[in-house]
Amino acid sequence: MYNAPEQVTEFNKSVLNAALQLAKISLDTTERLLGLHLEAGKESFADASAALHTLSEARDPQAFLDLRTKLSEKGVERITAFSRSLYDVGAYAQSQVSALFEAQIADWNQSVANNIDQAVKAAPAGADVAIAAVKSTVAATAAALDGVTKTAKQVASFADASVKATVDAASAALKPAA
Repeated sequence: MYNAPEQVTEFNKSVLNAALQLAKISLDTTERLLGLHLEAGKESFADASAALHTLSEARDPQAFLDLRTKLSEKGVERITAFSRSLYDVGAYAQSQVSALFEAQIADWNQSVANNIDQAVKAAPAGADVAIAAVKSTVAATAAALDGVTKTAKQVASFADASVKATVDAASAALKPAA
């Protein structure tokens, strides 16, 4: 026999678990971002202190120019590293959210298939055509979602490669000629 309240309860539990997992991903990502920013702040303070100390010891114009070049190089390296770290955190969070949604879609597909099977058992005689139509629609929807997921993964992979190549090219272009 088909028991709708039981399916609703299971669906609610599934949605609650997904929401809790999404909240955990969000908090973990926020924690990582705050850690990156705090570390960057500490490093910037240390660099500024060292630069001021070195600047106070410089006695000629060439020493000032050399210090400026060193500070520029270090700044480019630090900004590039920080940008990469930010991107890595974002990419990791995106992969976690994608995995969560993929799991939810798979669970939903399984649940729909189970519900259809239960409905078939309880269906009156002659409902075969309607049930076949519902099964066909569910299969087409699952295939479409699978296609969208694969496309999203390909786009994310392409974007990841593009961002990494751009950062590498930018950092190489911004480094002063040796």
